[in-house]
Amino acid sequence: MTCESLNQFPDSVNFRRPASKVMRLERLGSAHPMRLSFLRILLRRVEQENWQFKRAVFDLDSNGVGHAIYSVTGPERTYSLVCFSHDLPADKRSDRVIATAWDATFTLFDGVPDRHDIERLEKNVPHQEAGRVSSRELTLSRANRSVRLFNDVVETLSQGNQPDLNALAKTGYLMRTTAVYGSGKFGAADWRTISDRPEMMCPFQAEMLSVWLIRSFTIDLVNHLAEAKGGNSSVKLGEAARNLLGVGNSTGLGMAPYLVKHPVLFNNLVMVREEALARVRSLKTASENQIEDFSKALGAAVENAHLWQSEHPVQVKKLTELRQGLADLSSYVNETMDWGTAHPWDALWQWGEANLQIEAQEALLSLLLEPHGSIIDDLACCMADSQTVFNQINGGMLIGQMIDLINDSYSWALDYSYKEQDECARFWYVSEDKLEPRLGERHSEPGHEQELPLDIGRQVSQLSGQLAGWNKDTPIAEFLLMHPQFRNIVRRLQKTINKPFAEIQDNLISADLMPIDMLRCKLAFFGANRFDPRSDRWVRISLFQGLPYPDELCEVCD
Repeated sequence: MTCESLNQFPDSVNFRRPASKVMRLERLGSAHPMRLSFLRILLRRVEQENWQFKRAVFDLDSNGVGHAIYSVTGPERTYSLVCFSHDLPADKRSDRVIATAWDATFTLFDGVPDRHDIERLEKNVPHQEAGRVSSRELTLSRANRSVRLFNDVVETLSQGNQPDLNALAKTGYLMRTTAVYGSGKFGAADWRTISDRPEMMCPFQAEMLSVWLIRSFTIDLVNHLAEAKGGNSSVKLGEAARNLLGVGNSTGLGMAPYLVKHPVLFNNLVMVREEALARVRSLKTASENQIEDFSKALGAAVENAHLWQSEHPVQVKKLTELRQGLADLSSYVNETMDWGTAHPWDALWQWGEANLQIEAQEALLSLLLEPHGSIIDDLACCMADSQTVFNQINGGMLIGQMIDLINDSYSWALDYSYKEQDECARFWYVSEDKLEPRLGERHSEPGHEQELPLDIGRQVSQLSGQLAGWNKDTPIAEFLLMHPQFRNIVRRLQKTINKPFAEIQDNLISADLMPIDMLRCKLAFFGANRFDPRSDRWVRISLFQGLPYPDELCEVCD
């Protein structure tokens, strides 16, 4: 732990959960959005620094075709979302990454674009991967309308009526992004070139800012189309309806490998969350304001759980457990909980571990963080992977030290027999046709020779087996000269020393793997809610639902 903020609560070390418990997929796949999710971090900064918001351009015709610019200005600089709205034929609408046309395309511009910038962006942004952007652009994204609901809302508003709130709550968005690219994609600025900016130090802040502004554009687009259709008879979307709407997202297997490919970042994200929980549990007392804020958050969670809908059997089971767990938690807090006991928050947590299913336990984690911003918000600065030097192999490490490292930090990887058919049933690869990560069936489908090295557990197990016959005082470099195929896994093991949350402690090529757990884990750190799996390999979610819009949180400029 190198971030200074992590060492400010020495008592918290006694309340930290072990990685062996936290890093199992069943628990990671039950994660909930929390106070330290990326979008919440962004909104707190915007509010605390009194950012200014301006809809600088809104040049759309009666069919909604044209461009718009939304700018936000912080203490030092301005960012502008440049939006291109299109008239997309129904037969070209697709949520797949390989789509070539969308209802709207966007880029987050560093500063305020001039006429020449807009001309350049107009020639490239609508084409997404087929175009190119510059280092002045921080993100590249696209979105499609939720067609039936979107059209129903436009029609209803055009007639002077507000839409059905139940219908809005059930879906939770009118437009969903199908990709939000950043960090050097297609010519955009690499994150490291902006990572010294306070507002960009936390991971994915540019992406979250883009989605937040896309949400405003969506509402303005609906209102514009309703007015174009209904004229003076039309009305704008009301506050109650706006609050029910976020920005949807369809996420598939493409996101899953990210957690494996970025072990240091993953460690930092989980470490910060676990330190936040430990800090809260270490508190000796609970104030009246904290208890009140916790109760409000619990009530909101109960309401959200009942609004949250899914038809996938895995999520239906989780929702049942969540609703029952939150009901049990509410009863316990209202009828039994003794807030005067020593370490009351820890007592509540221990009750939850003993009485709640995993889904509700992880919801309780998020609830416990909610009233304690004064002692946990500073941890946001510890999330990023600040390593800038290429991780070279330490060839002088002795084989005995490597064996000890495996036994101490990777013993979970040795628990599987990877030669058994079910334990090596899958393989990860990139589809040549779809250009997306995929899971293949090793024993019935071709292509395993193109396997991506995401089988961390198996690689560690194979390395351990090969090291067994070597003298423990031999430098690892000598071993690697004979067995260069282990260079990558040796580098990874050295890179993750003292990073207990770097690895998913499960077999990622087993027949029992549920990729949806990996997706939900990462999306929860984004701040997503309303997880709605459509299979075990892709999920729809909502971002910013129920949270303030820029015109509600910022000073609005003409």
